[in-house]
Amino acid sequence: MFDRYTKEFRYNLKLASPVVLGMLGHTFVAFADNIMVGQLGTAELAAVSLGNSLVLMFMYVGIGFSTAITPLVAEADGANDPSEAKKVMKHGLLLCTILGATLFILILACKPLLYMAKQPEEVVTLAIPYLNLVAASIIPMIIFQAFRQFSEGMSQTKYPMYATILANVLNIIINYLLIFGALGFPKMGIVGAAIGTLVSRVVMLGFLYFLLRYNKKYQGFVTGFNFRTIETNMLKKQINLGFPSSMQVFFEVAIFTAAIWLSGILGKNPQAANQIALNLSSMTYMVGVGLGVAAMVRVGNQKGLQNFGELRRIGKSIFFLALIIEIVFAALFLLGRDWLPTIYLDLDDPANKMDNAEVIVLAAKLLLVAAFFQISDGIQVVVLGALRGLQDVKIPTLITFVAYWLVGFPISYYLGLHTELKSMGIWIGLLSGLTVSAILLYLRFNNLTRALIIKSD
Repeated sequence: MFDRYTKEFRYNLKLASPVVLGMLGHTFVAFADNIMVGQLGTAELAAVSLGNSLVLMFMYVGIGFSTAITPLVAEADGANDPSEAKKVMKHGLLLCTILGATLFILILACKPLLYMAKQPEEVVTLAIPYLNLVAASIIPMIIFQAFRQFSEGMSQTKYPMYATILANVLNIIINYLLIFGALGFPKMGIVGAAIGTLVSRVVMLGFLYFLLRYNKKYQGFVTGFNFRTIETNMLKKQINLGFPSSMQVFFEVAIFTAAIWLSGILGKNPQAANQIALNLSSMTYMVGVGLGVAAMVRVGNQKGLQNFGELRRIGKSIFFLALIIEIVFAALFLLGRDWLPTIYLDLDDPANKMDNAEVIVLAAKLLLVAAFFQISDGIQVVVLGALRGLQDVKIPTLITFVAYWLVGFPISYYLGLHTELKSMGIWIGLLSGLTVSAILLYLRFNNLTRALIIKSD
C-alpha cells in the first residue's frame, strides 16, 4: 500500500532539495546574523530579533503573494503553453515590484509601534538603525521572488538555490568585516549585519536574473516585456490567487511576530531565548517549505493535465515524506535542546555571563516545545502548497486565520503573560495553532480531491 507513495520520494526530493537549500539560504542569513550579533551581547541579539520581526512579517506577505506565479506557470508548462507562462511572468514581475516598494514604505511607517509595544528601551534604540537598512532590502527580495517563483514553476529549482548560496557567502563575509571591524573596516555592530543583508539581497536578484537571461530555454520568458500592454484579467487572476496566499502567510508569520513581542514584555533575555528557538525552528521549517513548493508544482502540473487521481496520490506522497522528515527533526531538537542554544552566545564573556546562562536555559525549554511543533508546522505548509497548486486559496486562508488567531494567539497570550509558564506558554500556543491548521488543511485537501475525482469520472 505504502509503495504507491514511497515510489515518489526520490523525484519529490530531487525537485524539493534545491528549493530547500535556497530557502535555508534565506534563513541562514538570519542564522549567521544571530550568531555573529550574539557575540556582542543579549541586548544586540534581542534588537535584531525585534527589527526582523517587523521586516519578516511584511516580507513573508510579499513572498506569499508571489507564490501565485508558480502554480500558474506550472499549469501553463503542463499544458505546453509558453506564451501563457511568459504572460504570467510579466504581470507577476510588475505586481511584485509595486508590492516590494509598498511594503518598504509600510515598514517605515510602522516603526513607532516598536516604542508602543512595551519593549525594552535599550533593545528598541539598537533596533531602529538596523531596521531602516533591512527594510530597504525587502524591495530586491520581493522582485527576486518573482523570478524565483517563475523558475520553480518551470521545474527549474536549482537557479534560485545558486543565487541564494552566493548571497549567503557574501552576507557572511560582509558581516565579519563590518560587525567586528575586521581587516581595517569600521566596527559597525548590528548596523554592519543590516548592510550585509541589503547588499546580499541585491546581488541575489541580479545573479538569478543573469542565470535566466543567459539560458536559451528561459531567455524569452524574462526579456522583451512590453509593460505598456497590461491585461486586466491576468492581473486579477494573480491578485485573486496571491492575496489570499499572502494572508495565509501573514496570519502565520504575524503570530510568530506576536510571540517575539510577548517575549519582549517578559524581558530582553526571554526575547533573546525566543529568537534562538525561532531561528533554529525556521531552518527545519524551510524543508517543509521546499516540499510545499514541490507539491505546488506537481499538483499544478496534474491540474493542467486534468488527472485528479494522480494529483491526489502525488499530493499524499509528499505529505507522507514530510511527516517522516519532520519526525526526524523533532528527535534532533529533543536530543540537542541543551547544546544548540550555546552556538549563539559567547559563554566566556564575563560581562554577559549571567544573561547568557539564563538565555540558554530558557531556549532549551522552548526547544522542547518546538520539537513537537516541527511535525505540525511541516505538514501544514506542505498541504498549503498542494492546495495552492489546485489554486484553492480562499478556504485555506480562513483556516489559517482560525487556527492561528482564534486558537493559537489567545493560548499564547494567556499562558505567556498570566501563568508561570511564561515563554513556554507562548510556544504552547504556537504549537496549538499549528496543529489545528495542519489537521484542517489536510481535511480540506482530502475532501477537495475526492470531489474532483468523482466529478471527473
